[in-house]
Amino acid sequence: MIKYKLICKNCQETFDSWFASSKEYEKLKKKNFLSCHCCDSKNVIKTLMAPKLMNKSSNTEEMKKTKFNEIEKKIKEYQKFVRENFKFVGDNFAYEARSIHYNKKKNEKGIYGTATKDEVMELNEEGISAEMIPWVKNESN
Repeated sequence: MIKYKLICKNCQETFDSWFASSKEYEKLKKKNFLSCHCCDSKNVIKTLMAPKLMNKSSNTEEMKKTKFNEIEKKIKEYQKFVRENFKFVGDNFAYEARSIHYNKKKNEKGIYGTATKDEVMELNEEGISAEMIPWVKNESN
């Protein structure tokens, strides 16, 4: 499908019309099937048209927004998994992780909570496996 802006040479009325193809427009024009809807004249021609171009920056922004939403959705899926399968220990994460590691405290469930970057690095240096993951806060968390 192609859209053309047409003008009537008699009354100067402009209007848009859709055609199956540019060849279809030429065929209808040659057979005199095109007419002005105002004055019914057959003296209708195409006008100059600028193609509609996508604004590269708005397209990029839309792509960024879509990608952000996909990432946010995936993070929320991870958060749901963590909440359902691990015990929340809040700000005591580093302490609890050391207690489990050094005291061989039996823990049926893994833990998660809040720790600083330095605390996580210290835990890893001590041989305690700990990772930081992004956390998205929202009304359902």
